[in-house]
Amino acid sequence: MAGLFDRTALRSMQLRNRFVRTSTNEGMANDDGTVNDRLITLQEVLAEGEVGLVIPGNAYVSEIGKSRPGQIGVHIDATIAGLAAMGEEVHRHGSAIALQISHTGGNVHVRTGIEYSLGPSSMKLTEIPCREMTADDIARTTAEFVTAAVRAKQAGMDAVQLLAAHTYLHNQFVSPYFNKRTDKYGGSLTNRARLAVETIQAIRAAVGPHYPLLIKISSDDYLVGGFPLSEMLPYALMLEEAGVDAIEISGGTHYSDPRFFCSRPVGTVPREEELYFRQAAQIYRTQVKVPLILVGGIRTFAVAERAITSGLADYVGLSRPLIREPHLVSRWRAGDRSASSCTSCNLCFGPVWEGKGVYCVALERERAKSTI
Repeated sequence: MAGLFDRTALRSMQLRNRFVRTSTNEGMANDDGTVNDRLITLQEVLAEGEVGLVIPGNAYVSEIGKSRPGQIGVHIDATIAGLAAMGEEVHRHGSAIALQISHTGGNVHVRTGIEYSLGPSSMKLTEIPCREMTADDIARTTAEFVTAAVRAKQAGMDAVQLLAAHTYLHNQFVSPYFNKRTDKYGGSLTNRARLAVETIQAIRAAVGPHYPLLIKISSDDYLVGGFPLSEMLPYALMLEEAGVDAIEISGGTHYSDPRFFCSRPVGTVPREEELYFRQAAQIYRTQVKVPLILVGGIRTFAVAERAITSGLADYVGLSRPLIREPHLVSRWRAGDRSASSCTSCNLCFGPVWEGKGVYCVALERERAKSTI
């Protein structure tokens, strides 16, 4: 029977346990996207806390694909040195590291001198209008993802993960809510999934057959006319055939009801209903063979353990609990199995959007009160 603290491997990547720190924009990078000491220290602390696989905040592959201030970049060669230094610290503490690469599509929240953003169709999601990508735009963007993946490999990252969830570019393409195209990239699921499939195939050709390639997808947009749960299984099977080594499933977009987003706020989910995407995982398990990373609302050791021992998932993802308590995994391994004290208040997003860098605001407030 599989266990949470089993050692496993994804192609060439060796993992000390089945815990994954799922990617969260830390809002700490330099203005040019390069890594600094704050970011390195944050990932180092997670590795000290025995997280098996650390996935830093999503790294943009081009300036026009940058989402927010403080986001990590992998768009230029100048980013390689900092990424390498970050990876070295994670490795020094026995953990693996994967870089999540992304393009924000039409969901841009930072002005980088651009007059418009790029997406599957013309739309206006933010103050910056989005224009429909041409065939040349698609080819260039795919090439940018390939170059970014190669940079990640050069930097010593153990794997790359394509962010295709939560309103990012590949999620916009696969979702009929955003994608109104009538060419080979629009209409049927096969067409809407084409960009993700082609990107995976192109990256695989560039990084070789042994380098781990992961992807994160939304199992359901929770939008009327959006990507539905009924399409998740055939989509995952396409990605599996394209060459991914593991799929992380999440759900929701930045335009969905917050009750159904990946970071559901306190009060919307009863404590006994951990694992937001349990149903999606059960469907996934019926046919998809590549390992599943399951994220969403995990707050207790028992739920994490049951997800693995029952065969529901191969890896469990944690984000907000590790912002609150980066040593949660090592505490659980040492025998203290009390639940994460994260209340899903989502106050940690505020400092990211303000450019101050992610931290547990609730914990800081508690500490401040204790010193009064």
